[in-house]
Amino acid sequence: MSLELKGLSFQEEVENAWFLDFNNKEGLLDELEQLLKGIAMMKELTPRTRDYLVSFGECMSTRIFAAYLNKIGTKARQYDAFDIGFITTDDFTNADILEATYPAIAKRLHGDWINDPAIPIVTGFLGKGWKTCAVTTLGRGGSDLTATTIGKALGLREVQVWKDVDGVLTCDPNIYPNAKPVPHLTFEEAAELAYFGAQVLHPQSMRPARESDIPVRVKNSYNPQAPGTVITKARDMSEAILTSIVLKSNITMLDIVSTRMLGQYGFLAKVFSIFEDLGISVDCVATSEVSISLTLDPSKLWSRELVQQESELDHLVEELEKIAVVHLLQHRSIISLIGNVQRSSLILEKAFNILRKNKVNVQMISQGASKVNISLVVHDSEAKQCVRALHLAFFEDGFLSEVGETDLFQNDSAALSSSC
Repeated sequence: MSLELKGLSFQEEVENAWFLDFNNKEGLLDELEQLLKGIAMMKELTPRTRDYLVSFGECMSTRIFAAYLNKIGTKARQYDAFDIGFITTDDFTNADILEATYPAIAKRLHGDWINDPAIPIVTGFLGKGWKTCAVTTLGRGGSDLTATTIGKALGLREVQVWKDVDGVLTCDPNIYPNAKPVPHLTFEEAAELAYFGAQVLHPQSMRPARESDIPVRVKNSYNPQAPGTVITKARDMSEAILTSIVLKSNITMLDIVSTRMLGQYGFLAKVFSIFEDLGISVDCVATSEVSISLTLDPSKLWSRELVQQESELDHLVEELEKIAVVHLLQHRSIISLIGNVQRSSLILEKAFNILRKNKVNVQMISQGASKVNISLVVHDSEAKQCVRALHLAFFEDGFLSEVGETDLFQNDSAALSSSC
């Protein structure tokens, strides 16, 4: 960035703000140094200590930014989220915001604004555990959740989150460079996109905005003129077919077949009680009379690692084999087709034609609970090829115009039938 202010470059202004703030007012660097020495001495880094350690980046950057704004004449005030009411669970590295957070934030920020108006600069993705009172983090991308939480607490008209892409895209541009921005999404679509791998949003970030019906606009810091993506409670789905294609790689798939007779009472309950006891979450599920297929996510991109080692998977299989025959399949990927599931027949027909032409075998399909998501499980080695082929077919080969012509023909046929 080459912004010039008062004869100094942007970098020099920031450096001046740094020295002004830290040398005269804060002891964060000394505190960080002591923490690092303690970690080096103990040769141990617990989740609690890790959260405390990573919090320094946000605390430092917000202080620098607030000092810089004040230096150029824009009045700003820095806040640490854990000091203004962000109350969370004590799940270090993946804490969840508690309901008491909203009134606490509103009281603090409203009160300060009334007494002495200044732009609040708040640390992202940080909170305070309600039992331990220790610093917690909300997981990767948790600054989005911080923003929407403040939006709900203050009853804002709109929340904006600024990224390095032109909004939410039709697929990951690293997989398919011609991915296009999606103009509008519902909160439900955005949540599914985030959970199943779209890294532009935090999976939980839509919850506060959805609960308070506050639109969220995703913009590009490097291209402010781009309109971005607007996420709202509802949108016109009459013309919508497919919104986006998301890939979640390196998942583990389990096929679980009952060893007892058909319709065994309580089989599903026993299976999921094992997952609950071991603290392992499930992504997708498909069931039949005697079997269950489901997927796990060992890497847990957005949260703590629930399946941390091969030994834990072995223990899971060992427990399940007490009541079922289990087949563990690793190196699988979930391809999620986010769109209008009321048009699922059309989506699936097109998708399976494309996959058949590319000689890809779908090992599991999940649809039902979500009204916007159809998930397909394929092998990791075929996943990116599938996404590219599907994106080309749905978004670039005239598929939407073909659908429009089909719908028009069907409407004409219906009109003709009724007139006869």
